[in-house]
Amino acid sequence: MKAIKITIIFLVHFLFGTVIYGQHIFSGTVTDASGRLLAGVEISVNNRIKPVFSDINGRFEVTHRKPCASLQFKRKGYTTSISQNICARDTILIQLFPLPAQELVEVAEDMIQMSPISSKESQSRRFLRTSRSQKMHPNTGIVPSYIMDPGVSLNTEDYSSIQENRFHRPADEPLSTFSIDVDAAAYSNMRRFLKNGQRPPVDAIRVEELVNYFSYDYPQPKDEDPFYIQSEVGICPWARDHQLLHIGIQGKQIPNDALPASNLVFLVDVSGSMLAPNKLPLLQSSLQLLTDQLRPQDKVALVVYAGAAGVVLEPTAGDEKIKIKDAIRSLKAGGSTAGGAGIALAYSLARQHFVTGGNNRVILATDGDFNVGESSDAAMERLIEKERESGVFLTVLGFGMGNYKDNKMQVLAGKGNGNHAYIDDLSEARKVLVNEFGGTLFTIAKDVKIQIEFNPSQVAGYRLIGYENRLLNKEDFNDDNVDAGELGSGHTVTAIYEIIPFGITSPLLAEVDALKYQTPNPNSKKSNDLATVKIRYKQPDGNVSKRLEEVVLAKADIKNSNAFFWSAAVASFGMILRDSPFKGTSSYDQIIAIARKAQGDDPEGYRAEFIRLVKNARDLFSTDDNRLVREDNN
Repeated sequence: MKAIKITIIFLVHFLFGTVIYGQHIFSGTVTDASGRLLAGVEISVNNRIKPVFSDINGRFEVTHRKPCASLQFKRKGYTTSISQNICARDTILIQLFPLPAQELVEVAEDMIQMSPISSKESQSRRFLRTSRSQKMHPNTGIVPSYIMDPGVSLNTEDYSSIQENRFHRPADEPLSTFSIDVDAAAYSNMRRFLKNGQRPPVDAIRVEELVNYFSYDYPQPKDEDPFYIQSEVGICPWARDHQLLHIGIQGKQIPNDALPASNLVFLVDVSGSMLAPNKLPLLQSSLQLLTDQLRPQDKVALVVYAGAAGVVLEPTAGDEKIKIKDAIRSLKAGGSTAGGAGIALAYSLARQHFVTGGNNRVILATDGDFNVGESSDAAMERLIEKERESGVFLTVLGFGMGNYKDNKMQVLAGKGNGNHAYIDDLSEARKVLVNEFGGTLFTIAKDVKIQIEFNPSQVAGYRLIGYENRLLNKEDFNDDNVDAGELGSGHTVTAIYEIIPFGITSPLLAEVDALKYQTPNPNSKKSNDLATVKIRYKQPDGNVSKRLEEVVLAKADIKNSNAFFWSAAVASFGMILRDSPFKGTSSYDQIIAIARKAQGDDPEGYRAEFIRLVKNARDLFSTDDNRLVREDNN
């Protein structure tokens, strides 16, 4: 068969050039035409200096004594290499042509020992699976990605579709009901895209998870209830004639030494798709950080799954850290992904060693790419729903890029009475598993639901920002059989409503005919209430919910808190990334200005990093009318 010549475009953007001890430093990023970051591209200077290789994020750094130099870019599997005269701050476009198909196979076979594959296994997966024999490059510590077929797109990430909430008229629909969401995976995933110079897919942006990535200084609860509720009303920054209703929930902070004993099962995906450095190696480092937090009364087991599932470490006391870490370090990637079998085995082990009154939890670490056994969302959902009845909770830690299955992670965590985090680097692992150890692993309230009743005499329209995948029917609020979200020790949850005050005419409110048989509630006109906030929750081991209620007055607060403004800035950023029809006058500069004023205490630097991300997005994506130009992410 005649080989098809395919043009692959590499964009190398030099971020800066500087001089250190007489050497000029050239830094850049390598991507293909689809925006996929490319590792393993060989870069040398004047064909003499020892080459360096682009890392897993496509980045490289090379030095030379002169401000301009001839740089060579090479990648296995292509017919040519490219030489370019480069100076600091240059942006260049490079085209390489892949080898004909037969030559490409010969190159691959020269690099790795090919193994038989089934007819159902894709060529791209074969290259991933068989690459485990490839040694890491000493300069980068990574497995070069050039063993993959350059003509095959490996971007198979999956996200559940999100249809943004619209405005509702309280005269027609006075109740808004949803489950809380403490997950923050969408934020770290969004950060990964922006750091790589890419626009996140629209459905990867769950605005409430961006907002809930940050902790807020809400008061600690003072009575027997496990959380404190706070609300405030203020002017909407992106629509000045609208208001924002800000609802904050603060979970009770339990000191780590006072937390109940843990019965943990680490369930680790060691399939071939986990080979990349930002998958299994990062996963291992993350679990070692978690191991350091364990106490003598805690126990940990380690289960792995690839072509089959097995127990690597039987339940071991938390003070045997060397034994636990040795087991984690021993893990190797290879094979297909029997996710269903692994989950069943992990839950079985957790049930066998169940600690009454303790924290019983499976911690699943994976890229979500299940392909053997219970692989459909529906089948996995039924499996998890059945297992959660035992009282074993689930934490899902997502890793990697290119084939990351965010939608599957959401299903597993949601149905498993648990939470979902995306670990893009070791700093995020430290945040989730060290700084927020209690909130991530220890549930203080389950099936937490919120229902807001809006007063039509004060509110012309309302819109819940985010939580699209957490919406409930109004009848679900009082139904204790309906599953909802969990709240961890010390966790905060924030929800924001955009309010159109009564008397304001807005094109965002769809016109409907006047109701013929309904009459307004005469008592509502006498009330200064904006809304009533109701919350239901259960104890972690309980089956009957308790109801809390708070009234929000229509009068806006004279001075809003930093939490109000910070959450508004983050929500505004999320709407820009989604190119939301409701973003109003939101702009990057407006977000930066609000965030700077509301930054407050920032000991870990998370808020400062957010401001930097907004600046990066502004530089990458801004156009004259400040709108994002969407592109096909497939």
